[in-house]
Parts: sequence; C-alpha cells; structure tokens
Amino acid sequence: MVHLTIDLIAKSRNHFKKKRGLSFREYLKTLTHLHFSSKNIEDIGDLSICRNLTVLYLYDNQITHIHNLGFASNLTHLYLQNNSITHIDNLSNLQKLSKLYLGGNRIAVVEGLEKLCELKELHLENQRLAPGEKLLLDPRTLLSLAESLCVLNINNNNIDDIRDLTVLKELQQFSAADNKLHSMEELEDVFSRWPQLLQMDLSGNPVCKKPKYRDRLITVCKILEVLDGREINELTRQFLINWKASKEAKKKKSRPSVSEPLTNDFNRGQVPHPGHIYSHANIQRWNLQHSLRAQKLKIPVCGLLSHVAVSSPICSHVDA
Repeated sequence: MVHLTIDLIAKSRNHFKKKRGLSFREYLKTLTHLHFSSKNIEDIGDLSICRNLTVLYLYDNQITHIHNLGFASNLTHLYLQNNSITHIDNLSNLQKLSKLYLGGNRIAVVEGLEKLCELKELHLENQRLAPGEKLLLDPRTLLSLAESLCVLNINNNNIDDIRDLTVLKELQQFSAADNKLHSMEELEDVFSRWPQLLQMDLSGNPVCKKPKYRDRLITVCKILEVLDGREINELTRQFLINWKASKEAKKKKSRPSVSEPLTNDFNRGQVPHPGHIYSHANIQRWNLQHSLRAQKLKIPVCGLLSHVAVSSPICSHVDA
C-alpha cells in the first residue's frame, strides 16, 4: 500500500529541489503545489507541515477515503478524479477551496460540502455507480453552494431530474451530457432561474430529440453562448424570441373572449329553448314577466306564446 507522506515527498525528485539555505522541513513549509497523480496512492498520510499548500494533484490513484486534509486551510484546488472514493468527507476545513474534481469515483450521494462557501467549480462526471443507481445531490449542499458555484459537471450519472438544482442561480457553465433527462418543461423551468448561464451541454439525453429542443432552450436562456458544443448566433436568438412573442400574441388574440355567465333563460326574460322542459315555477315566472312586457308594449300574451315551441309536457301542464 502506497501512502502519501513526507517521506514520499522527500523521495520524489519532482518535489524536493534543494534551495540554497533551506532545510527539507523549511522547504515543506513553503510548498504550495504537490503533484502525485498516477502513483498508486491508496491513502493520504500526515502532511500537516505543508501548511501553505494551495494545489494538490492526486488524480488517477486508488484513494478510497478523503482524510488528513484538515490542515490545508489555504487549499484552493483539489484534484481527486479517477480514484475509488465512495463518500465526500472531511472537507469542512477547506474554506478557501475553489475547484473540486471528483469525477470517475464511486460517489452515489453528493454531500458534505456545506462549509465550502468559496467553491466555484464542482466536477462529478462519470461516477462508477451500481446498475440502476443514479447520482443524488443533497439539497442542503446545493443550497449552501447557491451563491458561489459557477461550474457544475454531472455528465453520465443516470440523472433524470434536475429540479433540485434550481437554487444554483450563479451557474455559468453546466454539463449534464449522457444522462436521462427527458422533460422539456422541467428544463425550461430550471434554466429560466439561471440568469448567468453561458455554456451548457445536454447532448446524449432523450430530451435532445424533442421538437424545437434547441430553439426552446435558446429563448429561455437569455445570454447562453454555447449549447451542446455549438455557438449561438445572437441574430438567431433574437429571431426566435421575436417569433415566440408573435406566436403567443396571435394565440392570445384568437382566444375567444369570456362570455357572460350562463343564467336561467327565464331570469333573463328570454324565450325558452325549443324542446326544453322547465319547472312549473319557472314557467309561471316567465309568463308573469312577459305579460308585464306585453302590457307595456300592448302585445297580447297569446301572441307571444304562439311563437314559443314547447314540449308536450309543458303544453299539457299549461292547458291544465
């Protein structure tokens, strides 16, 4: 088992370059970058003497747990992609961390980032998940990153729903290619809440086959510059926005106006519809209303009734 320790740093020609007048321990205190990718490292040992460390490269190793980094309060970049990490742990002290690379691990739930208020980039692509499993993002973590996160990469993680990402209103670059997103309406709703979005990649999702997929997203994302690797022409965007506005205006214009609420024909003083059966009370009320109108106009009521087509039950009732 290979451990990342002070001794390993001492044996590395790439790191310990003797500086005039500096001992090894003094050199470690000034160290800002550590490059230990592809070294079969399985564990991070005690590196606390490297208190000025700002960038740590540990990708393409065999690390299973994140630990012993609590000392690195100045760390801004952490590269841990293509290891065997299953949980995101022990990062709460890295409050200056700006970029975190965790792609190609075995992470099923993204959590434990609530203290990383400076995090701007989070890379989680290509997690090696169990069959049928999808990457989940803890809503508490997402909420804590809402004001800072600008870049999010969740490519190829069996994701079929991104509604929880709505809170990430500062996103400028979003990659969710090769997932299982299918709802056009869901995407439009989420992206309408991301006013800073400049680049987006959704290629390889079922939603990409929907009619007007590209046109609809261009009209929703007001300043988007690149969609699925293709640049967006500003004239095209303006044409689509104008076309959509014109279409909605025509639809609104052609929509029938709301008619007057239906009321009883008798209450409105109208003649009953032919063949319609009304109650005895309504017939009496209608007869009274029209007899009064007839008196004012000096028209015999029988003249009015002669023009009314009524069903046989009404006739028999009136005759009685």
